[in-house]
Amino acid sequence: MNINVKKLNKNAHLPAYGSEYAAGADLYACEAAPVEIPAGETRFIHTGIAVELPLGTVGLVYARSGLSCKQDLAPANKVGVIDCDYRGEIMVALHNHGKETRTVNGGDRIAQLVVAPFYTAEYTEAEELSETVRGEGGFGSSGRN
Repeated sequence: MNINVKKLNKNAHLPAYGSEYAAGADLYACEAAPVEIPAGETRFIHTGIAVELPLGTVGLVYARSGLSCKQDLAPANKVGVIDCDYRGEIMVALHNHGKETRTVNGGDRIAQLVVAPFYTAEYTEAEELSETVRGEGGFGSSGRN
């Protein structure tokens, strides 16, 4: 699959896979100056790129495991959603879950982008739903808590 990427800033990096079988391509910070993220706060980080995702796909922005586990930085919205008709800059809202200020520099890998297919559903009101073994069992009802 080919995805067109427009650099909105000459210093931007194209998304890149870290290994041959990586599902997510790294997204890079495109900031002219270091961005400090105090403990418990969120900052929007520019990537300097816009993408043209194929119809029927979605871009999912996930945390990078090393950044989240070692630096306490992860997307504030847990998973960012980039619709295939969006043409603006990809921004990552990084939240600092730690106890000390962290710094993001231009060129740092800040998140990963996974491109996946999606279905568009038509929602229809129904008086009854089909029965299942689980039924209305909610949180923790299908196994151990």
